[in-house]
Amino acid sequence: MVVRDLRKSYGTHEAVRGVSFEIAAGEVFGLLGPNGAGKTTTVEILEGYRRRDGGDVSVLGHDPARSNPQFRERIGVVLQQSQLFANLTVREIHLMFAGYYERPRAVDEVIELVGLREKRDARVKTLSGGQKRRLDLGVALVGDPDLVFLDEPTTGFDPAARRAAWEMIRALRSLGKTILLTTHYLDEAEQLADRVAVLREGRIVREGTPADLTGGTEETEIRYRRDGREVLLRTGEPTRVLNELTTQALAEGRELEGLTVRRPTLEDVYLLLTAEEDDA
Repeated sequence: MVVRDLRKSYGTHEAVRGVSFEIAAGEVFGLLGPNGAGKTTTVEILEGYRRRDGGDVSVLGHDPARSNPQFRERIGVVLQQSQLFANLTVREIHLMFAGYYERPRAVDEVIELVGLREKRDARVKTLSGGQKRRLDLGVALVGDPDLVFLDEPTTGFDPAARRAAWEMIRALRSLGKTILLTTHYLDEAEQLADRVAVLREGRIVREGTPADLTGGTEETEIRYRRDGREVLLRTGEPTRVLNELTTQALAEGRELEGLTVRRPTLEDVYLLLTAEEDDA
């Protein structure tokens, strides 16, 4: 996927302002940003559901603005909210959607992949929220797509269900699928994405691997206690500072009590970027 100088406006409001990025085959790419940053508009353009005003887009070698049935068969879309036929069973839903494709994936294999084997004969209306999201994912995968769009795939999940969903997404990557992930859970992006881009006011303000983004900040925190009070240090050179603290403590014959070192997370970087937006 290649996106160059993508632009989209609604009246006088510029929702997407010159967005550019690339996603390699088999990569998990996370698109992050607060509400109104342009994530949904960008993804809808890439899916072929919304027209762009400017820029160049190539998705699986196609311009999504001129999508055809062959293009549609190669993508799978998991929406943030969907409504499926409540009175059909899980297996019936998969069979119905499989009928839309020339070469669908085996239905029972998909049901197994998304963890619904025990519920394959259950009606949709009896499923829990997490199970319905698994069903949404199964429907997106039944056509055996090369590219999967995951829009907030674990919204409303409890911690155990989120972890199970993460394993499913990792399984998709192991199958060679390309994944575009949008999520409000920064730990989710940090766990799953090979690279991420942070959108702010329609522009990409930071892009790279989670390690690149977290390594670019000087907010490593070192905490310890001395003389009954807590000392907090922030530094971009934690190794040097720790060596100095240790040397000093040894020279004075004391311990570094309550010593903790906290490196920045992707959430820290994200909050810093959105704070810059609020301060602007």
